[in-house]
Parts: sequence; C-alpha cells; structure tokens
Amino acid sequence: MIKFIADSSGDMTAYKGVNFETVALKIDTDRFSYTDDKDINIPEMLNALEKYKGRSYSACPSTECWLQAYAGGDEIYVVTMTSELSGTYNSAMVAKKMYLEKNPDAKIEIFDTLSTGPEIRLVIEKLVELKQKGWDFDRVCKEVKEYMGKTRLFFSFLSIHNLAQNGRVSKIIASAVGVLGISIIGTASTRGKIEPITKCRGDRKVISKLLEELKKAGYAGGKLRISHIENSKLARRVIEAVKETYGNADAIMYEARGLCSYYGERGGIIIGCECTKSFA
Repeated sequence: MIKFIADSSGDMTAYKGVNFETVALKIDTDRFSYTDDKDINIPEMLNALEKYKGRSYSACPSTECWLQAYAGGDEIYVVTMTSELSGTYNSAMVAKKMYLEKNPDAKIEIFDTLSTGPEIRLVIEKLVELKQKGWDFDRVCKEVKEYMGKTRLFFSFLSIHNLAQNGRVSKIIASAVGVLGISIIGTASTRGKIEPITKCRGDRKVISKLLEELKKAGYAGGKLRISHIENSKLARRVIEAVKETYGNADAIMYEARGLCSYYGERGGIIIGCECTKSFA
C-alpha cells in the first residue's frame, strides 16, 4: 500500500483519491490542551489563548503516533515541518527505524521541508502528482527533493506573541508588531528558521510587499497556496493581486488549522509558492 503522510502543520486532513493521513501536533497550556486533528475548533482555541495569561506551547507527535500512521504501508512518503523548530521530524525518523525493523521490505522517505503550512501542501501535491504518473519510489524522492529547493514560504502576521513566547523570534521584534495595525512580513530561511523581512502598516502595503518578495524569490505564476487565520479578506486580495500580475495563476486559499493558527495568530496569512530559481 502506498501512503502519503504529513504532520498537522500542513493544514490538511484528507486528500481525495489517495491514502493520506495526518499526524497531529498539540497546542498545550498549563490549564488546557488542543489536539490539531480534524475535530479541533479553531475559533474556540484562538479565543481561549487570547484570554489565557499563562504559558502556552506546541508539542510534536509521539513516535507511536507515527507508527500508527505508517501501519500497513509498503511505500510511504512522509512530509514534516522544519526540524529546526520542532522535534516532529526526529520523531518520524525514530518511528521509521522501528517500522523498518519489523517491515524490512517497506520503503519510507521522510521529507524535512524546513518550512510549514502551505509549503508542506505543495510538497504533498507534488508527491501525489508524480506517483499518479507511475514514477517509482527512488525517482519520486529525487524529483521532490529538487522541487523543494524551488518552493518558498512567506507570511504576514499581525501578532507574533506566541512565536516570541516559544523562542522562535525576538521578543523585541514581537513588541513592535500589532501596534496601530503593523504587520510583520517574513519567510522561512534556508535553515528552516523564521526570518523577519520588514514591517508594514495596512493591507495595501502588506500586499505590495508580499508581491515584491514573491518576484524576488522567482515566482512566475506557478502554484501558490495561502492559508489564513480568520482573514479570508486579505488572502483573497493577495490572490487577486497575484492573478492581476501573473495571469491565471494556480492559486487557492483555505483556513489554517491548529498549529499554524497558534503561531500565525488571528489575522495572519501564510503563503507557499513555486519559484523558477533555487532557494539558496
């Protein structure tokens, strides 16, 4: 059996026509916890976190969770969020070793995207596309690794309190975001860390800056995926601007799920896109 698996930071719970599974991360506090599965209530989680004054943090899936997802698979493709900011990749790797000890003929490839959200979605889409063409395991893995060198991730957040609280960005930078409508524009670095680019005030400037960054990255009208945290208006305006600039680009938007909503916070958007040049 061929299986496609992603951790829940990819914002996907199903993929029509293939065996796809999501392995859930968790968002924890000292008082309550949310599992990032298909049943998570995002508005409820956001409201609870905004009212809560204590510590909150994310937790990666256990090795056992990964083993359960691998079960029954002979050819398994796994896509995880960046190993620089989460133990998810390492947990999946430990599970791979354990699974292969009992299933030595199985094939498993784990792709560390050095990213999250929509960029994970792009990788899953590419894996499915190549397998549906009939490509063999080794050829698919080689092609997808090359493909990941030409995908990028950008974001616009109105708050980075949770990122700062968990040591992902500077608390000094975080304090300057969200005041008087200021958003932070950033990207995933080549090492898989969060890299702020600039600050903007107002949606018009945010869209202009994002289009500028897309162009610099080598975006030329390929696939573009946008997840948003209760901000469909901005996500839609970005897609409209992209299509005005690049014609009928393959661009879609959707709601972020638990992990990306936790770190992106209310009002945030995250963009994954295909580019024409390698990211180095």
